[in-house]
Amino acid sequence: MRRREMSDSRQAALQQWLNQLFTPPVEGVDLIFGDASHRRYFRFLHRGESYIAVDAPPELEDSTPFLTMTEAYERAGLPVPRVIAADLDLGFMCQSDLGDTHLQGRLSADSLSLWYGRALALLPRIARVTTRAGQSLPPYDEGFLRQELALLPEWFHGAHLGREEAQLQPWWPALCDRLVATALEQPQVGVHRDFHCRNLMVNGDALAVIDYQGALLGPVTYDPVSLLKDCYVKWSWDSLEPLLRTHFQRLLELGVIPADTGWQRFLRWYHLTGLQRHLKVLGIFARLSHRDGKHHYLTDLPRVLEYVIEAAGLYPETAPLASAALEWRQQLEERR
Repeated sequence: MRRREMSDSRQAALQQWLNQLFTPPVEGVDLIFGDASHRRYFRFLHRGESYIAVDAPPELEDSTPFLTMTEAYERAGLPVPRVIAADLDLGFMCQSDLGDTHLQGRLSADSLSLWYGRALALLPRIARVTTRAGQSLPPYDEGFLRQELALLPEWFHGAHLGREEAQLQPWWPALCDRLVATALEQPQVGVHRDFHCRNLMVNGDALAVIDYQGALLGPVTYDPVSLLKDCYVKWSWDSLEPLLRTHFQRLLELGVIPADTGWQRFLRWYHLTGLQRHLKVLGIFARLSHRDGKHHYLTDLPRVLEYVIEAAGLYPETAPLASAALEWRQQLEERR
């Protein structure tokens, strides 16, 4: 009850803040959704125009990276929401409204090439954004990569499956070493770090980018694998391979990756970087359920686990993970 009272109190404070910005006063704000963080999003109308208000409690969410990345992406010509006003001390923002249509709602077998092609076309520009507010983006370094991988033993393997961490020990450390080394050997570029169908808004015939506050300087395959091996939708490799090959050629032409980078090497980067991401996501989705009570993320675990099984089965050094992940899948299926 206390959390509900706090939320209602913040919503009232948010409307009061908006009323200082707009004349005549805003009549009401309607909750749209909350995301995996502590942010909440509201929509309101003023003089016939729609806006988005954001509640990001400053003790829980630092909105500075969002504001500085918005400025950096705007300078790069990327389509992002316009920030109309922000108060970091209060944790409130007012943005332009990009509508309700996420890319996920437009994807189909017939439209996949069109929309994914448009999404992938944004990535070279994102890759070139390597600074914000005059400073280099934080690096997606070894410490951060290992911190993310540690989420799987604690939250998915331990809290969710109820397994002992010792079961991972014969092969887990070597796997983490391999995934970290693969991420660090790639060209390091600006990465959105959560580039998927729910963070791309359809705006007419174009796409706009949201939720980019976690951008880092990281591996060149991170964003394409986040999109093409999306945690919320899954498509056949036959559908995706031509798109990835086209993206690979574009990166070569633009000099984003070295001219001597072969397709098989790029593909290995792609699959192993996807493994690191999906192992992290298994941990995050389990944590969102067990710690934060956001149980709906558990419905996406089987899809993410399938990505792990498929990628881990491609290379001898990841075969132990493939075997373990098959056991994890069986355990999840037995719970249904």
